[in-house]
Amino acid sequence: MRLICVTTAVLMSVSLVIAANVPAAELSKEEADAGFVSLFDGKTLDGWQGSVKGYAVENGVMICKPGGNLYTKNEYADFVFRFEFKIPPGGNNGVGIRTPMGVNAAYGGMEIQILDDRHERYKGIQPYQAHGSIYGVVPAKRDQLKPAGQWNSQEISCKGPLVKITLNGTVIVDADLSKIEETIDHNKHPGLHNEKGYIGFLGHGAPVEFRNIRIKQQ
Repeated sequence: MRLICVTTAVLMSVSLVIAANVPAAELSKEEADAGFVSLFDGKTLDGWQGSVKGYAVENGVMICKPGGNLYTKNEYADFVFRFEFKIPPGGNNGVGIRTPMGVNAAYGGMEIQILDDRHERYKGIQPYQAHGSIYGVVPAKRDQLKPAGQWNSQEISCKGPLVKITLNGTVIVDADLSKIEETIDHNKHPGLHNEKGYIGFLGHGAPVEFRNIRIKQQ
């Protein structure tokens, strides 16, 4: 079992390195063969809906300007979602998964935090608010985020109630939602057990950047 876990981690790390070395709108051969498709062409916001005026495309990169909620055109149930992101100092964003539109994704779906959680302004945050956490529900392992201004690679995998989040090759969340009887923040999260929904970037005004956005349905 230990050998399998190590091998999986190594393969994940290699795939992220490969993806980082291909142009923003292209898939590596390995990912294409595995069934991944690109969600961002590097030129337009075709295939996205919602706050399309809150995001811009510059030099193959999607930039939150000034933000809002930008959703995929399609809904997804079980998937592996990969992307790269760069956070400015103190930056804040999020990834909504299995969420309807027109709701607060942190409660009506799930919100995976994107946050420069080392910044002074966030020194008092709760563990479930740190980068990569399922907001209010599952805290992420800390200190895997690169310094502000550097590119990070992240993967969000959902298979039924199982949610795994990998940041820069390290698993920071490995949760079974079916075993959660009470949320850490003691709030109601009715979307926690949605079978499917949209994926979206949840902008809060900071110019967070995204590229190499791709997905594989499981």
